[in-house]
Amino acid sequence: MSLSPISYRDRIYIVEDIILKLVEHGQLNQTALISFCGLNLKKHRCILDELEVNGFIQKGHSQLGKRMVTVYRPTQKGVEFCRSILEPYERMFPRTKDTVIITEEKDDQYLIKKTNNHRLLPAEHVNAVHKTN
Repeated sequence: MSLSPISYRDRIYIVEDIILKLVEHGQLNQTALISFCGLNLKKHRCILDELEVNGFIQKGHSQLGKRMVTVYRPTQKGVEFCRSILEPYERMFPRTKDTVIITEEKDDQYLIKKTNNHRLLPAEHVNAVHKTN
Protein backbone atom coordinates (compact mmCIF):
# COMPACT_ATOMS: atom_id res chain seq x y z
CA MET A 1 0.00 0.00 0.00
CA SER A 2 1.40 3.36 -1.03
CA LEU A 3 1.40 6.40 1.22
CA SER A 4 1.71 8.85 -1.68
CA PRO A 5 -1.40 10.76 -2.71
CA ILE A 6 -3.20 9.55 -5.82
CA SER A 7 -2.79 11.90 -8.74
CA TYR A 8 -6.13 12.57 -10.43
CA ARG A 9 -6.49 14.37 -13.75
CA ASP A 10 -9.78 16.07 -14.57
CA ARG A 11 -11.53 15.13 -17.80
CA ILE A 12 -11.04 18.61 -19.24
CA TYR A 13 -7.27 18.25 -18.89
CA ILE A 14 -7.37 14.83 -20.56
CA VAL A 15 -9.24 16.36 -23.51
CA GLU A 16 -6.70 19.19 -23.71
CA ASP A 17 -3.79 16.73 -23.59
CA ILE A 18 -5.26 14.65 -26.41
CA ILE A 19 -5.80 17.63 -28.71
CA LEU A 20 -2.39 19.16 -27.93
CA LYS A 21 -0.54 15.87 -28.55
CA LEU A 22 -2.31 15.51 -31.89
CA VAL A 23 -1.47 19.09 -32.85
CA GLU A 24 2.14 18.58 -31.79
CA HIS A 25 2.59 15.37 -33.80
CA GLY A 26 0.11 15.95 -36.65
CA GLN A 27 -1.32 12.47 -36.34
CA LEU A 28 -0.82 9.53 -34.00
CA ASN A 29 -1.87 5.93 -33.97
CA GLN A 30 -4.15 4.88 -31.14
CA THR A 31 -1.40 3.19 -29.11
CA ALA A 32 0.96 6.16 -29.33
CA LEU A 33 -1.79 8.67 -28.46
CA ILE A 34 -2.91 6.68 -25.41
CA SER A 35 0.71 6.24 -24.30
CA PHE A 36 1.79 9.88 -24.84
CA CYS A 37 -1.24 11.14 -22.92
CA GLY A 38 -0.81 8.65 -20.08
CA LEU A 39 -4.25 7.11 -20.54
CA ASN A 40 -5.81 3.67 -20.29
CA LEU A 41 -7.62 2.61 -23.47
CA LYS A 42 -10.37 0.71 -21.66
CA LYS A 43 -11.09 3.62 -19.31
CA HIS A 44 -10.64 6.51 -21.75
CA ARG A 45 -11.91 5.21 -25.12
CA CYS A 46 -15.21 6.98 -24.44
CA ILE A 47 -13.37 10.34 -24.38
CA LEU A 48 -11.79 9.64 -27.77
CA ASP A 49 -15.21 8.61 -29.13
CA GLU A 50 -16.84 11.81 -27.81
CA LEU A 51 -14.09 13.99 -29.29
CA GLU A 52 -14.63 12.29 -32.65
CA VAL A 53 -18.44 12.59 -32.53
CA ASN A 54 -18.13 16.30 -31.69
CA GLY A 55 -15.68 16.87 -34.55
CA PHE A 56 -12.64 17.79 -32.43
CA ILE A 57 -10.53 14.92 -33.76
CA GLN A 58 -10.70 12.66 -36.82
CA LYS A 59 -10.38 8.91 -36.63
CA GLY A 60 -9.07 7.05 -39.63
CA HIS A 61 -7.57 3.72 -40.51
CA SER A 62 -4.26 3.02 -42.15
CA GLN A 63 -2.83 -0.22 -43.53
CA LEU A 64 0.39 -1.29 -41.83
CA GLY A 65 1.49 -4.55 -43.42
CA LYS A 66 -1.40 -6.93 -42.90
CA ARG A 67 -2.87 -4.93 -40.01
CA MET A 68 -5.28 -2.02 -39.96
CA VAL A 69 -4.08 0.70 -37.57
CA THR A 70 -6.38 3.34 -36.04
CA VAL A 71 -4.97 6.83 -36.60
CA TYR A 72 -6.19 10.08 -35.01
CA ARG A 73 -5.73 13.63 -36.35
CA PRO A 74 -6.77 17.00 -34.91
CA THR A 75 -9.38 19.07 -36.73
CA GLN A 76 -9.61 22.82 -37.10
CA LYS A 77 -12.65 22.74 -34.81
CA GLY A 78 -10.62 20.90 -32.16
CA VAL A 79 -7.77 23.40 -32.37
CA GLU A 80 -10.20 26.33 -32.05
CA PHE A 81 -11.93 24.64 -29.09
CA CYS A 82 -8.56 24.21 -27.43
CA ARG A 83 -7.65 27.86 -28.05
CA SER A 84 -10.95 29.44 -27.08
CA ILE A 85 -12.13 27.21 -24.22
CA LEU A 86 -9.43 24.93 -22.84
CA GLU A 87 -6.47 27.32 -22.80
CA PRO A 88 -8.31 30.10 -20.93
CA TYR A 89 -9.51 27.45 -18.45
CA GLU A 90 -5.92 26.23 -18.00
CA ARG A 91 -4.76 29.81 -17.39
CA MET A 92 -7.44 30.33 -14.72
CA PHE A 93 -6.92 26.93 -13.06
CA PRO A 94 -3.37 25.80 -13.83
CA ARG A 95 -2.47 22.23 -12.98
CA THR A 96 1.32 22.57 -13.29
CA LYS A 97 3.98 25.20 -13.48
CA ASP A 98 4.39 24.72 -17.23
CA THR A 99 1.14 25.17 -19.11
CA VAL A 100 1.25 24.40 -22.82
CA ILE A 101 -0.76 26.55 -25.24
CA ILE A 102 -1.12 26.94 -28.99
CA THR A 103 0.32 30.37 -29.68
CA GLU A 104 -0.14 31.17 -33.35
CA GLU A 105 -1.01 29.82 -36.73
CA LYS A 106 1.46 30.27 -39.56
CA ASP A 107 1.26 28.53 -42.93
CA ASP A 108 -1.18 25.90 -41.59
CA GLN A 109 1.15 25.10 -38.67
CA TYR A 110 0.54 25.79 -35.02
CA LEU A 111 3.31 26.85 -32.67
CA ILE A 112 3.04 25.41 -29.18
CA LYS A 113 4.70 27.06 -26.20
CA LYS A 114 4.95 26.65 -22.48
CA THR A 115 3.55 29.71 -20.72
CA ASN A 116 5.71 29.93 -17.63
CA ASN A 117 9.12 29.62 -19.19
CA HIS A 118 8.09 31.00 -22.60
CA ARG A 119 10.03 28.48 -24.66
CA LEU A 120 8.74 27.34 -28.01
CA LEU A 121 8.90 23.67 -28.78
CA PRO A 122 11.46 22.87 -31.48
CA ALA A 123 10.07 23.19 -35.00
CA GLU A 124 10.50 19.48 -35.69
CA HIS A 125 7.99 18.75 -32.89
CA VAL A 126 5.25 20.84 -34.47
CA ASN A 127 3.64 19.32 -37.55
CA ALA A 128 1.11 20.78 -39.94
CA VAL A 129 -2.56 20.52 -39.11
CA HIS A 130 -4.62 20.72 -42.26
CA LYS A 131 -7.76 22.78 -42.05
CA THR A 132 -11.03 20.95 -42.53
CA ASN A 133 -14.30 22.52 -43.56
